[in-house]
Amino acid sequence: MQFAPGAALFFDIDGTLADTDPVHLEAFNRVFEPFGEFFDRPRFIRELQGFANVDIARRLLPQLSPQEGLAVLDHKEAVFRELAHTEIHAVPGLFYLLDLAEAAGLPIAAVTNAPRANADLIIDGLGIRQRFAAIVIGAELPHGKPHPLPYLEGLRLLNAKAELSVAFEDSRTGIASSVAAGLATVGIRTSLEDVDLRAVGADITTASYDEQSLLDFIAARIAMATV
Repeated sequence: MQFAPGAALFFDIDGTLADTDPVHLEAFNRVFEPFGEFFDRPRFIRELQGFANVDIARRLLPQLSPQEGLAVLDHKEAVFRELAHTEIHAVPGLFYLLDLAEAAGLPIAAVTNAPRANADLIIDGLGIRQRFAAIVIGAELPHGKPHPLPYLEGLRLLNAKAELSVAFEDSRTGIASSVAAGLATVGIRTSLEDVDLRAVGADITTASYDEQSLLDFIAARIAMATV
């Protein structure tokens, strides 16, 4: 895999490295049941997937103080981590692409709205921590996704150029963030369909990282001449 100086790959974590959305859905339903809330898959995708916890608390728990709302979401994340210990499975083809990138020396970062403890659990559960040159946590920045700042921070940390880089995302908020930061974006079809991912800005979509059309797309992007 040949690449131009300044090229890099950026991966969201939940639903992109591992198909964790079903585990998050279960955790949300367990924790929000006392508040009279139930989430089926369409509602999960519409109201929860990819959003920062501070935004979820503000929308769904307006009767609570900001601190109380975040405490509920912290509990949800703890339930998620308990469930996820035995439910972390890589998206198909992930290791193939990571192996190609590592062999070529292409830098990789993770960019997520997930809490750091969740990010650590998934990355370590997959055994891929050494693959990442940086891990960007949206909640540790002034703005998380869908704001472009998480990806801009990832570009800064890797000394990468947006026009030479590719982001991998599975949610509407994530795609909005990466596209706003100027990155070509691949939609991962773990939850949303091709039409939904393209509608919010994905350049291409895939269900597996080893599809030849995806590899060709990445190769063309990272070899692009800088302007």
